[in-house]
Amino acid sequence: MAIPDQDDPAVRAAQEDRLRAVWAAPRGLFFRWTDTNNNAVGIWYVLTAFGMMLFAGVLALIMRAQLAVPDNDLVSAGTFNQLFTLHGSMMMFLFAVPMFEAVSVLILPQLLGARDLPFPRLSAFGYWSFLIGGVFVGGSIFFNAAPDGGWFMYPPLSTDPTLSGIGADIWMLGLSFIEVSSIAAAVELIVGVLKCRPPGMGLNLMPLYAWYILVVAVMILFAFPPLIAGDILFEMQRLLDWPFFDPARGGDPVLWQHLFWIFGHPEVYIVFLPSIAIFAMVVPTFAQRHLLGYPWIVLAAVGTGFLSFGLWAHHMFTIGLPNISIGFFAAASEAVAIPTGVQIFVFIATIWAGRVIWSTPMLYAAGALAIFVVGGLTGVMVANAPFDWQAHDTYFIVAHLHYVLVGGVLFPLFAGLYYYWPLVTAKKLSDRLGRVAFWFLFVGFNIGFFPMHFTGLMGMPRRVYTYPAELGLGTLNLVSTIGAFLFAAGVAIILVDLLLSPRRPRVARNIWNAGTLEWLAVPKTPDEDWGVRSIPVIESRYPLWDQPDFVRKVDEGRYFLPDAEEGERELIVTTVLDAKPLQVARIGGPTVVPMLAAATLGGFFILTTFHFYWAALVSAAAALGVILWWLWTGTGIIPEKAEKHAGLGVMLPLYASGPASPGWWAMFITMVGDATAFGSLIFGYFFYWTIHSDFPPAPAPGLDGPGLFWPMAALALILAGWALTIAARESNARGRVGIARPALLLAAAATGAGALASLAGPWTTGLDPKLHVYPAIVWILVLWIAAHAAVGVIMQLYALGRSLAGRMTPTYDGDVRNIAVFHHFLALSALITFLTIAFFPRLA
Repeated sequence: MAIPDQDDPAVRAAQEDRLRAVWAAPRGLFFRWTDTNNNAVGIWYVLTAFGMMLFAGVLALIMRAQLAVPDNDLVSAGTFNQLFTLHGSMMMFLFAVPMFEAVSVLILPQLLGARDLPFPRLSAFGYWSFLIGGVFVGGSIFFNAAPDGGWFMYPPLSTDPTLSGIGADIWMLGLSFIEVSSIAAAVELIVGVLKCRPPGMGLNLMPLYAWYILVVAVMILFAFPPLIAGDILFEMQRLLDWPFFDPARGGDPVLWQHLFWIFGHPEVYIVFLPSIAIFAMVVPTFAQRHLLGYPWIVLAAVGTGFLSFGLWAHHMFTIGLPNISIGFFAAASEAVAIPTGVQIFVFIATIWAGRVIWSTPMLYAAGALAIFVVGGLTGVMVANAPFDWQAHDTYFIVAHLHYVLVGGVLFPLFAGLYYYWPLVTAKKLSDRLGRVAFWFLFVGFNIGFFPMHFTGLMGMPRRVYTYPAELGLGTLNLVSTIGAFLFAAGVAIILVDLLLSPRRPRVARNIWNAGTLEWLAVPKTPDEDWGVRSIPVIESRYPLWDQPDFVRKVDEGRYFLPDAEEGERELIVTTVLDAKPLQVARIGGPTVVPMLAAATLGGFFILTTFHFYWAALVSAAAALGVILWWLWTGTGIIPEKAEKHAGLGVMLPLYASGPASPGWWAMFITMVGDATAFGSLIFGYFFYWTIHSDFPPAPAPGLDGPGLFWPMAALALILAGWALTIAARESNARGRVGIARPALLLAAAATGAGALASLAGPWTTGLDPKLHVYPAIVWILVLWIAAHAAVGVIMQLYALGRSLAGRMTPTYDGDVRNIAVFHHFLALSALITFLTIAFFPRLA
């Protein structure tokens, strides 16, 4: 095969024309919304998340206006409850986490020198899911139907439909749908960081932003699923009266607190660490030197993520935990300050050692550090149980939380906004307006929230809509309200700056003289969405500073994938540890499928909220059809040739399966999250055992266990389906397609029979889930296995259909290898479930 002559300007111009055509955005009023490119989806994501923040901020201003003076009647108690619930829920679920994912979708591919993320249609699906769920939850307040039980939605009051109304269902099902999009984004980001780095960018050369995003995305896999498990129990109690949180029938509302805060405290670091990642990009640029202590800050980021999962019960010090538990969680809460402090001191040391340019982004970064340190210090205070007993559920906690989140999230995001706006739009924001806005924000925030430490210590509880003048809190509350409106004025100035930016002149490339790959992008026209001209070879953490003629070589297409001669969108897939090229992967382009998948799946959650169950089932069936269509037409496509010249004289395959494939990694990572949700349900089973001396209860009508026969039969059948799936995979790989196809059919039959047998146990023994929490948790576990087995059957039949259609062969076998990963996890879950429900009652 002839290798293009990159010294020829005509060759390079032709390559650019082909790249421009392949990566062009769709035209037209409707078709533009079918785009899946990270440049488009990332901008939509960022703007929508920013809009959610503004809406939640308006709700906060209404609350502060209500609290400005004693005995105010601006809003009623019920409206105030909706305001603070929706404010907290939107800031956490609809702004903080989605904004980190949005910025990552937009910036990460360019930071990795990639053309896009490995599953761009999954990114688009995540965005549309977020938009639909966000509008559904946020819009509920206009119909007096917003949730009013707090962003934590504690039972038993919130699980009683007569007390909480439909708002709790809107919160639960709407946010559950958004959690799906968050996990989808986490899968995309993990695979992107691990498998789509440019050649040469080993783990030790990754930009710190990529390290932080990897840590946070892994945290999402372990933090969000427990909340999803809790959501399932919550909604089963609300919709079907299964008593998971009803003490009168063996339940316990403390289980919800455990599941919620196992999510809720890592959530703080999930939103904090990506903002610190922006620091890691801004500080070296304006210090004009490499970041000091790279290994230490990586270890600190990993350590922070790890320790964050050992802190959740410090939100529960006042519920009566044993002293040994309080001591453990207090110690862990103090310990997390160590890796957090390491990160902060690394940034300070880098600033100290460099020649600092005090730009507008650096001003916001410095303000963020100052505010966050105050929040960290009060965090150490509330980690001390005796102090927490005094300050718990007072405005001291409100002040602490906002110092952490505004200092650790919002100010760094504003720093990133001023830093990255020229990269995204080729326009620079105003330094003058940005600095004016900063001082409004910084001064307004401290005026607004610092007095809350004192109002809390003086006894003002959280979540009260008014207070009597006799408490002497009116002056401090008025000061806080004035500060809140000053802060809002700062946000308004930034909005004005953003609106004026299109009128400003275009800026030059890399106006900050940064050293990382994202600044390779040329301020370009909307017709050029290819990311980088060619995918480079990396030898340094700051290649724009350290590698001679680096930018010129990239621009002249002297590295990988300088062309799109086959008319396909392509990425380089590399090894996990040292980023050696493995494959040229082809990714999907614009399509309406992600939008349809999000709309139909969202319909299932929304219709279930209003108890339109048959319509919800129709919407779920439509979602399944759209997803199968998506997979059939957009994944596992057999290329027209086995390999291609990828650049630099290297030939790479166009297809990979197993651990070399991004699809295999996506399945594995998804199942890790799924297993975490399953583990949370098993945790619930044994939690009830620890709090009840008679769990499982003595045999009685409606309470007897599921017996031995049906659980063991279900286990045997599901394990048989797993073994047959493995046999089909191996037979297909050896070219024995005549054996693989019947094996897949038998595997589907065995797995389906296992699903039915799993339900037969509690059904035939008459377990009544409304009587007591024991039959309810047994039913939940077998329903989990049955639902996954049903999905497994669909996967097995899908692989069989692909084989019969000639879309899966012994060489191109990604489908059967991917479903085998699912069945590994299904077999393990079934083993744990059926041994637990069959034998534990006999051992207890």
